Amino acid sequence: MTLRIDISGLPSERLRFAASPLAELTAMLHVLAEPGHHPRLADWAGDVWAGLRPELAERLREAEFLWRSSQADFLIPARPRPTLAEELDDVDRIDDETYVTAALVTTCGSNRGACAAPSPLTDAAARERALDLAQARGARQEAFAEQLLADPAGVRARVRRTLEQCAEAFFDAAWAGIAVQLATDLRLKNDLLKHQGLGAALASVSGAVALAPDGDCIVVDKLQDKATAARGLGVTFIPSVFGRPHLVAVHAPGWQPVVQYPVAEPSPAEPVPLETVTLRLEALAHPVRLRLLRTLARGPHTTGELAHAWELSPPEVSRHLAVLRRAGLLTTRRHGRYVRNTLNVPDLTALGTDLLTAVLR
Repeated sequence: MTLRIDISGLPSERLRFAASPLAELTAMLHVLAEPGHHPRLADWAGDVWAGLRPELAERLREAEFLWRSSQADFLIPARPRPTLAEELDDVDRIDDETYVTAALVTTCGSNRGACAAPSPLTDAAARERALDLAQARGARQEAFAEQLLADPAGVRARVRRTLEQCAEAFFDAAWAGIAVQLATDLRLKNDLLKHQGLGAALASVSGAVALAPDGDCIVVDKLQDKATAARGLGVTFIPSVFGRPHLVAVHAPGWQPVVQYPVAEPSPAEPVPLETVTLRLEALAHPVRLRLLRTLARGPHTTGELAHAWELSPPEVSRHLAVLRRAGLLTTRRHGRYVRNTLNVPDLTALGTDLLTAVLR
């Protein structure tokens, strides 16, 4: 399953790598809302919450659906600016219908980005749906959604003030602390883009991002099959330290494609593609294959040995072993006239982590 970004005919200068203060602040707010996704930042999140003024903490909780399960598209800018204030000025230029529609998209589920969504400000059905979703999240979020629909300008101003207060409370210090890391990553990406081309630059972003063989499409490994186009506007790649491990993609109709990617940690493990994780889960879903793995966990076995142990025919065992090999869960090695099957313990052990990484990505 992938997101495909059509870049056919797009000039190379429209493919840009740049840091965004607003996108990084959004990543930090997501950490505060979902610290379980970021165990290495749990202490940082705890310290921030402990130091927040009660009024600011309450504002963050009431508006958290802007960045909790799905970041509002206007919080990840396609044209990053040097300062948070400049990026917030750009957000202020968005019309109310676009802002409110993006703000009330609260999930990365299957309907997001399928088509241009009607505005809850002008469409009664969209308004009712938005309020129903807000109600399901809780009374605080429902009240915020109602206020946003009743007084978009007032709520927008309040959200901006909240983000500005976050800058004073914790963002400015955190942003200064990661500036060198972001600059180093951007220098690497832009050097690769200039000297080796887009394919090399994308390969350095993540194993989940690649250039299609024909060079006309960027392929992002995500949970659902989606497609969008750069439409001459370009594609922006934004590095993030606090966003790790998430790979966030803006792709809804009307928005320029943006990919916010995690800056690699020292000696990072290459992410396993979602397709591989799916293949392994499907391979493990059959009870016979689980029995075979249970035996192989004790040591290498031949097909004949496995057939005898489980009272199965050798051809049947061979078919199941082939599925496990395709999923990368087995290796084989010939010893004279015998072929021994060996369990790939590291990859099987990492499957839970790989699944979580693919889901969070």
